[in-house]
Amino acid sequence: MSKIEKFEKIKEKQKSKLKEMENRKEIKKVKNVMSDFKKFAIKGNIIDMATGVIIGTAFTKIVNSLVSEIITPLLSKLTGKVDYNDMFLVLGQGHFNTLEEAQAAGAITLNYGVFLSNILDFLIIAFTMFIFLRYTFNKRSKVEEATVTPTPTTKKCPYCITEINIEATRCPNCTSILETDNK
Repeated sequence: MSKIEKFEKIKEKQKSKLKEMENRKEIKKVKNVMSDFKKFAIKGNIIDMATGVIIGTAFTKIVNSLVSEIITPLLSKLTGKVDYNDMFLVLGQGHFNTLEEAQAAGAITLNYGVFLSNILDFLIIAFTMFIFLRYTFNKRSKVEEATVTPTPTTKKCPYCITEINIEATRCPNCTSILETDNK
């Protein structure tokens, strides 16, 4: 074996060792990321977040149903059976009775009815969320108010262990002078 071949063999071994070391570093990085994720998941943050997303999705379905199945038909009845989704302007030539006809013909349309309908949906959803959150926070604040302990009006005399007024500076039972808390 010539010196060049030996040198090439040593060089190849060093390259493989270097590659092995890089792989170990990458494995350590992946393990660190997985460890950090486990710590995050165990804290409960991810479970709380997933629960919020699921409840939010269910609530969105309920509110969308409220808007599309109850409120929109009532508004349509009140406004003379106007379907906001069929309100549009043709930007160009032609006359079409419905938005579908105009889009099938390839006409450029300004769909202001769909826009108004989406604004109406947003306002109804926002108002529903406001009512829901207001009710929830009012209930929560009432529960918090109920759990608040009242401020004490009496204290015990450290000498005779009898209940006395919290503002007393002398015990009426044993006549001891009490230390005052200057807070």
